[in-house]
Amino acid sequence: MERFAIRGQICYSENQKTIRTIEHGYVVCEDGKSIGVFETLPEKWSGIPCHDYGDRLIIPGLIDLHVHAPQYPFRGLGMDQELIDWLNTHTFPEEEKYQDLEYAKKAYTIFLDDLLHSATTRACVFGTCHPDATLWLMEQMEEAGLAGYVGKVNMDRNSPEGLCEESAKASAEATENWILAAKNLFNVRPILTPRFIPTCSDELMERLSGLQKKYNLPMQSHLSENLSEIDWVKELQPKATCYGDSYRIYGLFGGDCPTIMAHCVYSGEEEIRMMKEQGVFVAHCPESNANLASGIAPARKYMEQGMQMGLGTDVAAGSSLSLFRAMAMAIQCSKLRWRLVDQSQAPLTVEEVFYLATKGGGAFFGKAGSLEEGYEFDAVVIDDQKIRHARPLSVRERLERLIYLDGDARVEAKYIKGKQVI
Repeated sequence: MERFAIRGQICYSENQKTIRTIEHGYVVCEDGKSIGVFETLPEKWSGIPCHDYGDRLIIPGLIDLHVHAPQYPFRGLGMDQELIDWLNTHTFPEEEKYQDLEYAKKAYTIFLDDLLHSATTRACVFGTCHPDATLWLMEQMEEAGLAGYVGKVNMDRNSPEGLCEESAKASAEATENWILAAKNLFNVRPILTPRFIPTCSDELMERLSGLQKKYNLPMQSHLSENLSEIDWVKELQPKATCYGDSYRIYGLFGGDCPTIMAHCVYSGEEEIRMMKEQGVFVAHCPESNANLASGIAPARKYMEQGMQMGLGTDVAAGSSLSLFRAMAMAIQCSKLRWRLVDQSQAPLTVEEVFYLATKGGGAFFGKAGSLEEGYEFDAVVIDDQKIRHARPLSVRERLERLIYLDGDARVEAKYIKGKQVI
């Protein structure tokens, strides 16, 4: 058995309300899993290798439940537009370029390098509708030691000519061939990715449902992000009781199909009930929702109802791969919602957003997002010494400051499933 320990200033979530900190504590890894967090290294393991990171912070690897890899080249652009206009003027023209594999490699190399050196250890990634480029992205993620799910996007209607797949049949066949081509990958797995209902015909959704059952795959998409989008879905799928029901009709909304739905800004009571009953994960993307003027998702309400939820950066509607920034924005947006929309819903706390970025989102992967015994050993070592201060700070205070000032910190080491990747 391969066993080692790391030592430093440890922070992790025990639950939604509590962050546990241990000064100069130890986390022990055995065969890719944590076997515990300790104030002092137990005598029985006194001879194992130990990487001592001194005063550095050690946190669980962060989990990004929603990010668009092909949008990385234009992050920070078009932020004066709302969703549909932004898709048509920025997103779709950029994604069309990924039919050129050489361009895709150039762009994805930059995305992967920045993702690798971030505090993110696992991500649920949208590719494009191009199988070759999407498979290359998955292979490079695997080679770098990253973990997660990557989706070949499906689009067969209401899409520009360069992205609209020839037919539902052609889209499904290309998706199945891509699934089979990725079968030898271990840490990076395929996830079904219908972009959203407006770009996917009924026939295509039926065919994707068949693939889901055949290969037992998870699914990711978008839900109730924008008011005009919701109205459009009502026109396209009049039989559905709500936007979420337009996925449920095809068996692609939780239950036997593990599902992530990004945004959920305007989910009504019927949709919320359905999501809770089916165990659908909400990928809360606060920066994206602010940048595209979509609105403020009721994150507090979802947490109080015990829904599955994590955070997403949603690049490029979100401007950064930093989940620390997503945590800060989640708090700030919840304050605005509390002040301006619903004063019965208290703002989120540091404890709660750190939980969402670790154990909350990590639950989609099973036991991920914590340093506790039995969790997969994903850990990030962070040097925050450039964030200068004139008074002593507790480990908890340093973590809170990191959430707001992460641009002045550096990821010194990163472990995924027990393997050091940087």
